[in-house]
Amino acid sequence: MDLSGVYPALTTPYAADGSVSLADLKHNILKYNEIGLAGYVAIGSTGESVLLSAKEIDTVLATVKEAAAPGKRLIAGTGAESTAETIERTKRAAELGYHAALVKTPYYYKTVYKPDVYIAHYRRVADASPIPVLLYSVPQFTGIALEAPEVAALSEHPNIIGIKESSGVVQRAAEILGSAPPSFQLLVGSASMMFPSLALGARGAILALGSGMPELCLAVFEAMQKSDLQRARELQSLIAPASKLIVAQCGIAGVKYTMDLGGYRGGIPRLPLLPLQEEQKKAIRDLVARVEAREPARLSGAVSV
Repeated sequence: MDLSGVYPALTTPYAADGSVSLADLKHNILKYNEIGLAGYVAIGSTGESVLLSAKEIDTVLATVKEAAAPGKRLIAGTGAESTAETIERTKRAAELGYHAALVKTPYYYKTVYKPDVYIAHYRRVADASPIPVLLYSVPQFTGIALEAPEVAALSEHPNIIGIKESSGVVQRAAEILGSAPPSFQLLVGSASMMFPSLALGARGAILALGSGMPELCLAVFEAMQKSDLQRARELQSLIAPASKLIVAQCGIAGVKYTMDLGGYRGGIPRLPLLPLQEEQKKAIRDLVARVEAREPARLSGAVSV
């Protein structure tokens, strides 16, 4: 399975009563369908996966599958603390028609989670999974980073096809790419590292910023595909501050507000996450205006700010 391309890390919208709004989720997917995105990643970190019930997760996955245009590759976040639950979630994603599973590292008992623990966990999941598995290293949330030696060992499994590397450390990505076979696919999970990761050999990107500024993220990938490094660097110079403000500093609330500005239905996150303060909203509006002034075609849906 070739995972090349850009995938937005989908957000989960909520209705006024706090329930998941499947109508708003469908609206977003139908709008994303109009762009050249490779597919969608549902129930990841940006989707507030740890704040959703099992029933909500199931309905979100089903709605994304229903609304996605033909040909879009669908990746479901299925990682859980236990190996057994991870396998159960992965099998359910396969039943719903997902093409691959994104499996984050267990992290609660991190003091005893050594490399051999992760190798055994992922091999068990991959053995049982009906669909290919992507490793997911996101140390800013889990406190755990998968390093090149364990990734290389796991890359030998025929059902483990790649990794979403979200640490934001270019050296780690380079070491993984250098130690795994060429068929093993690295997808960068940090927009701030998109250009250098693609230059090193990353196959694509799964990005929170891809939900709020999908055209801009896609433009970097397309420039790299054409070997237009100057163009890609120019676009990356816009993405870097956007990623820092919207994702790193404002988090999911920032991503959702940026979506609102672009005609998507972002809304507010679920408690205990809080909505943005007015000064944060203004900072994002000002940034979006600056980006739109430089790249109007890349934010064609943006509202007047």
